[in-house]
Amino acid sequence: MQRDYMEYDVVIVGGGPAGLSAAIRLKQVAEQNGQEISVCLLEKGSEIGAHILSGAVIETGALSELIPDWKEKGAPLNTPALSDRFLYLTETESIQLPTPPQMHNHGNYIVSLGNFCRWLGEQAEALGVEIYPGFAAAEVLYHADGSVKGVATGAMGTGKNGDQPGEPGMELWAKQTIFAEGCRGSLTKMLFERFGLRDGADPQTYGIGIKELWEVKPEHHKPGTITHTVGWPVDTATYGGSFMYHLEDNQVVVGYVVGLDYTNPYLSPFEEFQRFKTHPAIKGVFEGGRRLSYGARALSEGGIQSLPKLTFPGGLLVGDTAGFLNVPKIKGTHTAMKSAILAADAVFALLQANPAAQGLEASAYSASFKQSWLHEELHQVRNIRPSFRWGLWPAMIYSAIDTFLFRGKAPWTLRHKHADHEALRPASECTRIDYPKPDGVLTFDRLSSVFISNTNHSEDQPPHLKLKDASVPISFNLAKYDAPEQRYCPAGVYEIVGQEEGSPRLQINAQNCVHCKTCDIKDPSQNINWCTPEGGGGPNYPNM
Repeated sequence: MQRDYMEYDVVIVGGGPAGLSAAIRLKQVAEQNGQEISVCLLEKGSEIGAHILSGAVIETGALSELIPDWKEKGAPLNTPALSDRFLYLTETESIQLPTPPQMHNHGNYIVSLGNFCRWLGEQAEALGVEIYPGFAAAEVLYHADGSVKGVATGAMGTGKNGDQPGEPGMELWAKQTIFAEGCRGSLTKMLFERFGLRDGADPQTYGIGIKELWEVKPEHHKPGTITHTVGWPVDTATYGGSFMYHLEDNQVVVGYVVGLDYTNPYLSPFEEFQRFKTHPAIKGVFEGGRRLSYGARALSEGGIQSLPKLTFPGGLLVGDTAGFLNVPKIKGTHTAMKSAILAADAVFALLQANPAAQGLEASAYSASFKQSWLHEELHQVRNIRPSFRWGLWPAMIYSAIDTFLFRGKAPWTLRHKHADHEALRPASECTRIDYPKPDGVLTFDRLSSVFISNTNHSEDQPPHLKLKDASVPISFNLAKYDAPEQRYCPAGVYEIVGQEEGSPRLQINAQNCVHCKTCDIKDPSQNINWCTPEGGGGPNYPNM
């Protein structure tokens, strides 16, 4: 069935801080130059902010560049950061360490990134951006010369086996397409291969961040308080740490990040997070409180040496889909927004110079990035994350030397040598980890957690988690690694059933998927392909 199409000057895929900032900037510069530019933004979540999850503490520099009067316009930055603590945890004790300079948060704000994106969406619509939530970009379209022509949304209502007519997707054609899909974008993966965008870059390395939002007792609430920890519960060979931020209204966000280059297939990031909350220095905050929401997402941790080529004929990459996270700061919002501002300026200049052109490359974006404070910021911290392959204490010592002695200008760059899926050791070489059972008060299981993420997918749709070879989960993953997908997934999507009867098989509970992309990243055989489900599916995060 032939698909309808709509034409725009620019199509943006993704309604996070990068995509929305690009849309706003395009409209701003067009207005400043007395021009009209048509901009369309697609968001696979049911609304702007539905799939947005981050700590989050936000630096306001990029926001002030984009919207100088953000305070007057009611940006939901309500809780100034007032104090920082950095703790090293043993199983029973906590030791306060000097706060690394990258973690000093004076002048920053603790926010719900989802609510911040909802506000950005309002600013974009007020400028004339057409925003379509609930529409997932499922396919990249190309011109005959191979340049990007735009994207197509996925079909709706085709049935679980694709055996119903359904509604065909819509094609959106654009002179330039900006991909702002977030970490491990499903279309961006295809662009990497088609245009060789990762040639010459280090492998990307990732983390999984798991987060809960709590309402705590007033006597336990200290607005503006920020706590980060390293150490227990993970061992010193595993990159991991926690965050705890006190928002307004007696709300506290708590979360844990584990680097996906961990080696023990028995490790469960979800269980490590639950165990972390039981530490004597942490659990008191949550006594008498109640958990409001839960979510998880992957984040790109490779830094500047893992950035791909940012442009290609007809399109650009911005935000975490490229990998602009500042890992030592544990912040990516201001970097995502700045990348989007630079990209939008380059796109507008290209369209001004070539108003009728299709499929050109906005190469000025890469050049302006290299001249920006964003490049300088990422270059200064480039060696800190890869140093953690030596273990926690050598990395902490090296990071102090790199920061204070070399001031980020060491005459070398540490490399990321391996992809995360290559890091697992065989189960026979590793120690099984016995995690305590959840108590349902402070610690919880996966299914009750997914329930409060408001995750939902239509059961009558083609599965969005696809296996390249259906035999591999048993013949390889189970046999060699004891099926690690059961543990690295924070939503209970993957289960081995029938093992006791002697006929094991992998059961995929796609309905539970919170779109974190961890399976696509960590699967040791790279046999799982995360594709976009029907638009509007997935989590519906409130205040996350």
